[in-house]
Amino acid sequence: MGSTTEKITNMHGYKLHVIETNKYKTNTFVWKMKAPLTKEDVTKRALLPQVLQSSSSKYPTTTALRSYLDELYGATLFIDLAKKGEYHIISFTLEIANEKFLSDPAPLLKKGFELLSEVLTKPNVSGNAFDQETVNKEKRTLKQRIQSVYDDKMRYSNVRLLKEMCKGEPYALQVNGEAEDVDAITASNLYDYFKKAFSEDEMDLYVIGDVKEEEVKSIANELLSFENRTPKKFQSKEILKKEQVQEIKEEQDVKQGKLNIGYRTNIVYGDSDYFALQLFNGIFGGFSHSKLFINVREKASLAYYVSSRLESHKGLMMVMSGIDLKNYDQAVGIIRDQLEAMKKGDFTEQEFVQTKAVIRNQILETIDTSRGLTEILYHNVVAGKDIKLEQWINDMEKTTMDEIVAVANKIELDTIYFLTGTEAAK
Repeated sequence: MGSTTEKITNMHGYKLHVIETNKYKTNTFVWKMKAPLTKEDVTKRALLPQVLQSSSSKYPTTTALRSYLDELYGATLFIDLAKKGEYHIISFTLEIANEKFLSDPAPLLKKGFELLSEVLTKPNVSGNAFDQETVNKEKRTLKQRIQSVYDDKMRYSNVRLLKEMCKGEPYALQVNGEAEDVDAITASNLYDYFKKAFSEDEMDLYVIGDVKEEEVKSIANELLSFENRTPKKFQSKEILKKEQVQEIKEEQDVKQGKLNIGYRTNIVYGDSDYFALQLFNGIFGGFSHSKLFINVREKASLAYYVSSRLESHKGLMMVMSGIDLKNYDQAVGIIRDQLEAMKKGDFTEQEFVQTKAVIRNQILETIDTSRGLTEILYHNVVAGKDIKLEQWINDMEKTTMDEIVAVANKIELDTIYFLTGTEAAK
């Protein structure tokens, strides 16, 4: 893996991360804003980026803004929301052609910066309120987005598992907020929140492409400046362990049951055994050669799909599967058996080696795109760590089978959630 050097500079109110690479024909800007998840702000925070990317002072309609993106050789602008640990992350991504590959010598790097600055700092505002029509439109869209989770039973089941498993913890909040809180948002209180977020959030700008660090710093300094702040940190509290496994069954009119199981891994990104946990998950349920896939789906033919995934900053592992309603007990039993097998070291050298190879390829594939590279680098910001990309590969390669067994023995079953049909066998 070629070395990827991330040059970080403290700017006015944010950190600038420059990655100079000639791998891409575009330059990518990723603006990230991080704040602790709170019930009071989560819905406003979900709405805010939608309003900002919809229009601006200079481009007061979505059509005008999108037309200008087309003029910039088909540049793209989009937003994303994520939960990482107990933090709510807003991302704005702008991808724009690198003028080095065009016959037109227009200074696209600077134009990209100007547009990003426009969207972030010069919103479509009248008085002390966002444009009312834009806010109304985006509120309707946000309600539809929240509803779409309920309509997609796979996503709904995962949301319900986390709500039950993390009750009383910020992580139980949905990334898009709560439908019942949307109506209370006004053009004026959303503008107040905009000012609050840009004065309190931890903010990072990634610029990736065939660029020069000094030029990027100079333009950033000219166009993006905010007041300095000490970003708010989530005040972690001790999580009270459940005395017994929580089992929840919910009935809806579904043909296929959704079985979602939540575990506490007791390991987060930056811990010394984090890379062993990644390998554990790959052998257990992360890939098509994993124990869950082979034993639950292939051998027992119990599941339409089954896999496990980690939440690296919260210390959770979720198993998701689609099963026939009558197969609940058998599926839960086999899944539990696979974890016990891992705790006893019941996996082969071939599974171990294959998982290392798949994870290595997955990392290389992820960093092959500028956005994937940003996501991997941003783990360090969330965790307050400094783990280089090369360390990911090296530490994983050095991990032993015994270390995976040690990780398996830290994992605790917490909650079983089953979405079952109304006709389920009693």
